[in-house]
Amino acid sequence: MKLQDLYQKAIKFAGEKHGDQKMPGNQASYLVHLSNVAMEVLLASQHEEGFNTELAVQAAILHDTLEDTDTSFEELKEVFGFKVADAVLSLSKNEDLDKELQIPDSLARIRLQPKEIWAVKLADRISNMQEPPENWDKNKRIAYQLAARMILMHLKGGNNYLEKRLEEKILAYDEYIN
Repeated sequence: MKLQDLYQKAIKFAGEKHGDQKMPGNQASYLVHLSNVAMEVLLASQHEEGFNTELAVQAAILHDTLEDTDTSFEELKEVFGFKVADAVLSLSKNEDLDKELQIPDSLARIRLQPKEIWAVKLADRISNMQEPPENWDKNKRIAYQLAARMILMHLKGGNNYLEKRLEEKILAYDEYIN
């Protein structure tokens, strides 16, 4: 299947699953976030030889379906195959864990995946490093920036292009803290 067809299949599935979900802090469709993550991955794929763009783009678009919708692992596996479903599972927080353990746990699972999935997590955080919701206080903003630094540190070597992009976003995020 061509990349464009895989993209369209994944975005349609995600659009149906996420329904009326909005971006935190504004009224944009959640599909904006998903397409932004996919765009980052597509651009990063041009900078790395042997990059499995098909896997990465599907994982990018679907990365929040297990965490934020009623989609099951089995459903993802049936529609997109085991590799994609397993990638999305690694990108999903384990809600059974205490909040402070969720990101480290997910990062450990991501590190067991192909580097393309590392790239998806980097791209996800790049997309999320925009202006935070107004209701976030300074401590929440600092914690979010620190989590971005943790992601960058643990996924170093995953994708140079996206690592540089995330470093820039982390530095630029200072304006939302000060």
